[in-house]
Amino acid sequence: MDITDRALHFYQMEIGDYTTYLEISESIKDKKLSEKIKNIALMEKKHAQFWKEFLQKRGVTDLPAKKSAFKIRLMKFLSKIFNPIVVISFFELGESGAIKEYYRFLKTENLSEEEKEKLKNIILDEIEHETFFARQINEKGLSNIRDFVLGMNDGLVEILGAVAGLSAVYLTQPVVVGVSGLIVGVAGALSMGIGAFISVRSQRQVNQAQKEQMEIIFEVAPERAVQEYRERLIQSGVVEEIAEEISSKVGKNREAISKLLIEETEENEIRSGLFTGIAYLFGVFFPVIPFFFSPTSYVALPFSILFAGIALTFVAVIISVLSGISIKKKVLEMVISAFTAAGIAYGFGSLMQSIFGINI
Repeated sequence: MDITDRALHFYQMEIGDYTTYLEISESIKDKKLSEKIKNIALMEKKHAQFWKEFLQKRGVTDLPAKKSAFKIRLMKFLSKIFNPIVVISFFELGESGAIKEYYRFLKTENLSEEEKEKLKNIILDEIEHETFFARQINEKGLSNIRDFVLGMNDGLVEILGAVAGLSAVYLTQPVVVGVSGLIVGVAGALSMGIGAFISVRSQRQVNQAQKEQMEIIFEVAPERAVQEYRERLIQSGVVEEIAEEISSKVGKNREAISKLLIEETEENEIRSGLFTGIAYLFGVFFPVIPFFFSPTSYVALPFSILFAGIALTFVAVIISVLSGISIKKKVLEMVISAFTAAGIAYGFGSLMQSIFGINI
């Protein structure tokens, strides 16, 4: 793909984003959010204008704009049911990819200094868009979705591996495999939930102990807290003279020093434990359920893999949406990893069956 083909692709991408964002903004009831989306749309229009002028300078005048009416109607419909931020994030996953493509274009193509500066500004705009959507997701509590699907993924992968291995041993007793998978799943959910609870609680206790220690240091020797902050700055790469200046100014504010030196933990340990355990248990359901309705484990296992694959695809899509990474790569990564684990587990189960002469 030569420079004009790539630029045309960028133009069509930006003009498509412009029309999409603009029409979606008109369907959002939240006026503040609607205005923000509209501003982003206008920014995308400005980006498209840059690529239009870029192409015209190189003799390209035929600039077809691709507009998906179906995509826009679907997004409008989904925005009425779900949070618009989630919907837009789902359909506009190209932002992270665009940033990388623009950066490669900037580094590899022969551009004028003016074009380089304009493209750098476009990259900054795209980063700002990505940051805005990520912030919105966090502010609205939607980041919990990521925690849930990650916990669900653990349950899916681990139990798929367990039932695959057990299927090789209990060939004619699928219910035994299903019950065993449930037992392992419940134990895993408890382990994950308790682990999350202890982890968050321990971090909170450590932070509290550090705060109390910091209070004592400020009372006994406040200069010691300032010195520790100065050392942290130097360790992070700040020039010693600048670190000295910053620490001397910030050191007058006890609360600021405490916040800078001690990591805050806002997460609730009980909610974290329950959320993680339930998510894990939810993931257990998909690979286990076929074993309760099949005559043999041989029949159940393909359905178990199929259900787990569908669920993993869903999980991968959600993670991709909330993380801004490629759906295709994430789906392949998660599905292949899970199926590889299941294959190895089945092979190990077959080996154990042969070694111990199990024939059930």
